[in-house]
Amino acid sequence: MTTPDELLARSHRLGADPRNTNYAGGNTSAKGSATDPVTGGDVELMWVKGSGGDLGTLKAAGLAVLRLDRVRALVDVYPGVEREDEMVAAFDYCLHGRGGAAPSIDTAMHALVDAAHVDHLHPDSGIAIATAADGPELTERIFGDRVVWVPWRRPGFQLGLDIAAIKKDHPRAIGCVLGGHGITAWGATSEECERNSLDIIRTAEAYIAAHGRPDPFGPVVHEPLPEEARRRRAAELFPVVRGLAGTDARQVGHYTATPEVLDFLSRAEHPRLAALGTSCPDHFLRTKVAPLVLDLPPDAPLADAVTRLRELHARYRDDYAAYYRRHATPDSPPMRGADPAIVLVPGVGMFSFGKDKQTARVAGEFYVNAINVMRGAEALSSYRPIDEAEKFRIEYWELEEAKLRRMPKPRPLAGRVALVTGGGSGIGAATARRLAAEGACVVVADRDLAAAEKVAAELGAAAHLRRDVAIAAGVDVTSEDQVQEAIRQAVLAFGGVDLVVNNAGLSLSRSLLETTLDDWDLQHDVMARGSFLVSRETARVLIDQDLGGDIVYISSKNSVFAGPNNVAYGAAKADQAHQVRLLAAELGAHGIRVNGVNPDGVVRGSGIFASGWGANRAAVYGVEEEKLGEFYAQRTLLKKEVLPEHVAAAVFALTSGDLSHTTGLHVPVDAGVAAAFLR
Repeated sequence: MTTPDELLARSHRLGADPRNTNYAGGNTSAKGSATDPVTGGDVELMWVKGSGGDLGTLKAAGLAVLRLDRVRALVDVYPGVEREDEMVAAFDYCLHGRGGAAPSIDTAMHALVDAAHVDHLHPDSGIAIATAADGPELTERIFGDRVVWVPWRRPGFQLGLDIAAIKKDHPRAIGCVLGGHGITAWGATSEECERNSLDIIRTAEAYIAAHGRPDPFGPVVHEPLPEEARRRRAAELFPVVRGLAGTDARQVGHYTATPEVLDFLSRAEHPRLAALGTSCPDHFLRTKVAPLVLDLPPDAPLADAVTRLRELHARYRDDYAAYYRRHATPDSPPMRGADPAIVLVPGVGMFSFGKDKQTARVAGEFYVNAINVMRGAEALSSYRPIDEAEKFRIEYWELEEAKLRRMPKPRPLAGRVALVTGGGSGIGAATARRLAAEGACVVVADRDLAAAEKVAAELGAAAHLRRDVAIAAGVDVTSEDQVQEAIRQAVLAFGGVDLVVNNAGLSLSRSLLETTLDDWDLQHDVMARGSFLVSRETARVLIDQDLGGDIVYISSKNSVFAGPNNVAYGAAKADQAHQVRLLAAELGAHGIRVNGVNPDGVVRGSGIFASGWGANRAAVYGVEEEKLGEFYAQRTLLKKEVLPEHVAAAVFALTSGDLSHTTGLHVPVDAGVAAAFLR
């Protein structure tokens, strides 16, 4: 096994266990030799996890490869701790070969330590020791001279020098605890390095378990709500909280109600500890320095909880702005936003937020890490994170700002949550795909849950993000209870809904005399009643969020055109078309835009046409069913067949922002049917 392969295997093992390090936290390295392609001689290299990425899924392309002689030579030109950030740019001149990841701020730690293999990790147990008030004494008591305490220092070149000196001065040491930060371990072989890392982590875990106080968060003051009541209250609060957290920039949400979160929020000490904030840089870069905590009991009336959340949010923004002013210097980056990333509600759980679902989920995971850290520190001592000024230096570090500037521009629907009914096939599936491709999180709702799950899985696989992109919801839109439950699923998955596509439909092609009352009721139930129910329930969420939003009806050319043998279908579509006008007039005051799309002749991939409508329409027009799409195309002005993707494109055009001042509009997507021109 090559040195890089050995490093990747070790990284994967360490990163697979959340006890060892948090998501995207820490880095690993290995030193070895390779052939210099220019001289043909051997050159000493270091492979180290680059900036970003996650140990558990690290690939070769995520490694930075550097010449050790060049990195070590930087010691001679190091300008001192006040200018240590300049050294990050110098790493680029130490790279070997082409490609590879950008070197991270921790590169010096790995290169300067005289060991072939180095691990820097952020385990909860290690950070508990690192953030304890008597961390140095605890480190000596737990590990003796095998692990050395390093006082807090911001990650960088000087920290690398400090740890290199510790390794040199303490020949028996296998690693160190970095105050307020994490651990670093080393070894002559990859196996020894991994063994030493796990030794430090497991020893800290065992010591906390054996010597820690059983109730470090104090007595229970508020029991969590029962599961169903907790889920219901979370769904009621989440849109409000998401709207508040999105005051400066729209956010996607994630809900966490794990035992450790609920237990923390039930205990007497959680307000004090939450106010102290997180400590490890990886934590507060994603969670902000402190969460917003609702200070009402779990059974407080909903209206009181909403009012208090609004008050606390206003105070949080004022406090965050004051924090920025206290520590900002003339060359500090501008304040990025004053809204909380973590909102804690006793008895209910945690709402976390980010620019997309993955970021929101990871922020929540990091706060769970922080809870574990606080539990360990309080069990042995008292929790004492790094001070506020140091947190600000990390949060508004120019190197972090430069990383943000390098990120790609958000896609048009980034931060938006879409609900598509009838999303399991045809126009609905095409619309779900387009909205997801443009950055939205999507709830694929369909009466056929298996079909919805297939589309949702496809969207997640395309983005390599599992449930962070799409979920499926089984729903019969004629059922008020099922519609309400589907909306709750959407809210609990992503925090709310921003974009609603009323697409669920069916059609029975029959003449007036052949149309039964059941035929009439079925089509009106699905399309008229169903659209009404979905619009009403999602409007509640949109209004609570106070972020505006879009409702789009997939109506039909037949809403304005009198075609043969479709009285029930055409009448139901006309009902939908007028709902667009009525709701546009009513919801505009809330910034909610309501528009419609009028397709025609969408045969290919259509569930309606495949279920018998196509055969019937083909018989009416006297053409073969497989040529029905061609027939529809030839009767249009453009002579082009309409596909589900064309309808999806119209939905995107209406919701992407370019038509921000348009509401009450019906967009024909029929390749030109003069008789259906709106007038």
